[in-house]
Amino acid sequence: MLDYPDMITSLPQADIPFPGVKGWLLQGEHQQIVFMDIDPIGEVTEHSHAAQFGVVLDGEMSLTIGGETKLYKKGDAYFIPDGVSHSAVFKSRVKVMDMFDEKQRYKTK
Repeated sequence: MLDYPDMITSLPQADIPFPGVKGWLLQGEHQQIVFMDIDPIGEVTEHSHAAQFGVVLDGEMSLTIGGETKLYKKGDAYFIPDGVSHSAVFKSRVKVMDMFDEKQRYKTK
C-alpha cells in the first residue's frame, strides 16, 4: 500500500465526518485537494455537492455516479459533476486524491 510522503502528511488534516477516513488538505483560493486514506468502511451513502475530480492512487472502490456503478482501481480517474448524486463502497483500504470545486468542502481539524 502506498505511503504518503511527509510533504502530504505535514499538510493540515481535513475534518472528515466519516469514521475510518483520514485526509490531508491542500487549500486553493477557490478549490481544495484532499489526499484521502480510507479504511474498508463499507458504504458511504448517496449525497451530492459541488463538482469533484479524483484519482485512485492505491486500492479499489465501487463508485456510483448518477445511478451508474463502476469499479475504480489504481490509476483510474473519475469526475462527478456539480450536484450529481453519488455513493461509494470501500471493501478494502483505498487512497485517493480528490479535488473539490468548492473552497470550504472540508475544514481543517
